[in-house]
Amino acid sequence: MDTQRLVSDPSGLNAAADILGSGGLVAFPTETVYGLGADARDGEAVARIYAAKGRPAFNPLIVHVADVAAAQRYGLFDVATRKVADAFWPGPLSLVVPLAPDHGLSPLVTAGLDTVALRVPAHPLAHALLTRFDGPVAAPSANPSGRISPTTAGHVMAGLSGRIDAVLDGGACSVGLESTIIGGTPLALLRPGGVAQEDIEAITGPLAVASEQITAPGQLASHYAPNAALRLNADHAEPGEVLLGFGPMPCDLNLSDRGDLVEAAANLFGQLHALDARGAPIAVAPIPNTGLGRAINDRLQRAAAPR
Repeated sequence: MDTQRLVSDPSGLNAAADILGSGGLVAFPTETVYGLGADARDGEAVARIYAAKGRPAFNPLIVHVADVAAAQRYGLFDVATRKVADAFWPGPLSLVVPLAPDHGLSPLVTAGLDTVALRVPAHPLAHALLTRFDGPVAAPSANPSGRISPTTAGHVMAGLSGRIDAVLDGGACSVGLESTIIGGTPLALLRPGGVAQEDIEAITGPLAVASEQITAPGQLASHYAPNAALRLNADHAEPGEVLLGFGPMPCDLNLSDRGDLVEAAANLFGQLHALDARGAPIAVAPIPNTGLGRAINDRLQRAAAPR
């Protein structure tokens, strides 16, 4: 893939918005770090984020929107979270809130949880891109997984050139540290970042100590487990089971009948929910443990773990 380096003018913004609209990946500057953006409603586009980063597990992603009104299309805000949003948005703070009905986001964005992390960035180029795209953009930091977060377009190119469609060059990030994340009831600090805890507590009062469930949603099997028992590496369904397939095979639902791991990743949480609603034990076909298959298998193993 030839990664374009787009300049921060109307033509560059239009090109970046068009790439997002066609399911591509665009790195763009925020005041914190450069984010690797994809349409948060497009499961296959979101799966490509994980593939490009070599991200080892499907952890919830922050969804970036242009303003508070847009955020309310995807999340439910109570009095406390709306007060924080009004005080710190736009800015380097993300809020974890319950998903709104008919939100339309890919389950891969939330890692199958019933909450979503939302942010309204303050960087003028990020705001211009989000306004032009007119949709939610899922965006973790634009770097290979485990590497240093990027604060310039050059950093992005050094790590992801050839893996993503474009970088929108907005110069150096002013904050250079990921956003602070708060959420839960009562509100708790989930990740320190670009807004100091003391500044938040001046608005909210003392923040609660985050529980394990809130602070590490990607690490708990119970978050990904269906109600039914899950059996992995199954080549057929036993009597009374439903089968989640992969590749050409008879099954109840298929993650990807053509054996495409990007498509499989995009379908994973939605199809687990659909099969779980049938009330029967779920058998899952073997998934290759390469590329995005590692992340799929990570989630399936957590879902099948003893409870």
